Amino acid sequence: MLVKAMTEYRDKCLADMTLPECSKLANDVLLENICTMEGLPQKHNFSHCCHKADFERKHCFLHNKKADVGFLPPLPTLDPEEKCQTYKNNRESFLNNYIYEVSRRNPFVFAPTLLTAAARFEEMTKTCCEEQEKANCFRTKAETFIQYLKALSSYQKNVCGALMKFGPQILKSINIAVLSQKFPKIEFKELISLLEDVSSKYDGCCEGDVVQCIHGRSKVMSHICSKQDSISSKIKECCEKKIPERGECIIYSNKDDRPNNLPLREAKFTESENVCEERDADQENFMAEFLYQYSRRHPELSTPELLRIAGVYEDLLRECCNTKNPPDCYRHAENKFNETTEKSLKIVQRECEHFQISGKDDLKYHYLINLTKLAPQLSTEELTFLGKEMVTALTTCCTLSEEFACVDNLVDLVLGELCGINENRSINPAVDHCCKTNFAFRRSCFEGLEADKTYVPPSTSQGLFTFHTDLCQAHNEELQRKKDRFLVNLVKLKPELTRVELQSLLVDFTNVVKKCCQAQGPEACFKEEVLPALFPLKSNWYSWSNKRNQNSP
Repeated sequence: MLVKAMTEYRDKCLADMTLPECSKLANDVLLENICTMEGLPQKHNFSHCCHKADFERKHCFLHNKKADVGFLPPLPTLDPEEKCQTYKNNRESFLNNYIYEVSRRNPFVFAPTLLTAAARFEEMTKTCCEEQEKANCFRTKAETFIQYLKALSSYQKNVCGALMKFGPQILKSINIAVLSQKFPKIEFKELISLLEDVSSKYDGCCEGDVVQCIHGRSKVMSHICSKQDSISSKIKECCEKKIPERGECIIYSNKDDRPNNLPLREAKFTESENVCEERDADQENFMAEFLYQYSRRHPELSTPELLRIAGVYEDLLRECCNTKNPPDCYRHAENKFNETTEKSLKIVQRECEHFQISGKDDLKYHYLINLTKLAPQLSTEELTFLGKEMVTALTTCCTLSEEFACVDNLVDLVLGELCGINENRSINPAVDHCCKTNFAFRRSCFEGLEADKTYVPPSTSQGLFTFHTDLCQAHNEELQRKKDRFLVNLVKLKPELTRVELQSLLVDFTNVVKKCCQAQGPEACFKEEVLPALFPLKSNWYSWSNKRNQNSP
């Protein structure tokens, strides 16, 4: 009904743009339609937003978006034959339903990404419906497709979270770093001009204004393609594509080669006698140019690391420009930059060594335990997702030549997921401090965190450790998910246990599952074996573990 109302509004205004209602923004008209639809605001609990107007109403809707969509069931999957027949019978209805189901599970993904996802899904459907082994075709192609959507979703949420928590300046810095690395031959003036279009795009996309988001991205890509000779040699083929595909192509294009005449250092920022005067004349522009010059010279660094370097430089100048001899003070800036990068590099090296030694499963259990101890207030679904994403970051990056940038970028996205997109999200004082104090340095802030001391575990298990026969029917992947959930819930219930104790109990739990699934009455067996272990009456916590060890062959 809402889509129909918006389509009618569009058709009316295309026919006569002089109508009074046609001067409004499409998103404002949509919110009006939502607010005036009988019963809708009450049903979805946003009546308070409808009592506001203009920017305040838009802001209210944005901040009341459900970031946690755990209440939704998994994406429905049709039998391949049924899927192909449904597509053949009514293509439009089939694709609209797909967009609806994917969009509601990805509330912060940008509209152009969702439309590209729908186009890719249709292409996959067309191809697989022609195959004999349809199920196998859908399974194989879906994996790449899911990874594409997940990667862009994480990045977009992270950037919008930065905008909402830290304001437009941090968004500008992120875009300077990303664009300067991707297009190292772009002139600074041209970059600033491009940034105006990019910032406008993010305003619309992060607010969920679909029309402005699509227009904004189209404008950015047209800007890049109109100046491609002075921006990049790698995007010629992308710029020849149609508008929807063109944007994706440019986003995924390779970084351009560094200009041959680009010196390794920009002397203006560390060797000039007039650094403080230039900074004071226009601090924002001066720092933007420093980040641009440093980023285009360092394609091997991650975006967070480039922001850290810029932060270190800004702090250094604040200190040096108040001394008697500023040039003597900031001349050693490069040493400070190298020290900062060395610290970040050591964190990544330590994580990759841990990955090489531990293997995938042990590494996942390590992160599930760590994350749950740090943020036990998060839902079990969120914590298992974050643990899995940390492992994905390391398994993806730790064997690559660009290991550092890859790990640092992906782990930063995981922290973005943890911190959430809304500025009013609160987890616990220590985690909130890391999420809200400094965007660039939140990684090192999390490194120094210990288990949350304010957390009070539940007094009872609340049915979390009651298992049924469906556990015995679970296949490998589903069984693994249940084990992950078991471990997270165990940490939430008994946060005082050490990692060794928790992993020992996880092994015992795995053995109990095997034993009970072979018993005549699995549920009775689970009740008898699991609950006494978790809630021993006046007996030692390890009684279950000892009992199991004695019974082991």
